[in-house]
Amino acid sequence: MQHETHESHESHAAHAHHQQAGHGSHSGHGKVSWAMAAKATLHCLTGCAIGEVLGMIIGTALGWGTAPTMVLAIALAFFFGYSLTLFAVVRAGLSLKAAIGVALAADTLSITVMEIVDNGVLLAVPGAMEAHLSDALFWGALAFAFAIAFLVTTPVNKWLIGRGKGHAVVHQYH
Repeated sequence: MQHETHESHESHAAHAHHQQAGHGSHSGHGKVSWAMAAKATLHCLTGCAIGEVLGMIIGTALGWGTAPTMVLAIALAFFFGYSLTLFAVVRAGLSLKAAIGVALAADTLSITVMEIVDNGVLLAVPGAMEAHLSDALFWGALAFAFAIAFLVTTPVNKWLIGRGKGHAVVHQYH
């Protein structure tokens, strides 16, 4: 089992590198439904949102500037995004080592896209990064950023699942 997970992780890493080099296309989604892609994206969004909100709250409460707050929020988004998958696959019977490989294979590209989009949107909304926790602008911009990130990441997840990557790796353990 661990050998298969290692191969899956290597395959995902090669695929992610292939994607980053700009060699992929969004055609040929196979038989993957939009509902399945949306469910995978909601899973990703849940972990990202927990980490992002916690990071923004901590950074804002400590009076940190934009850059350190965003770094903390992004780090926590990855931590919680991976943690949700780890929890699910360990509960399904995988060892922690195998579960880490599955989480990396399942979530890395999805979380990366989500983080790039939602943080890009937050940076583009005037005053959002300077808003305080008590400001409607803070929460409104964050909700808007998550909505845009969801819309952008869902087709990415559909494409990944259609090729047996991303959350398709996790589905065999449910």
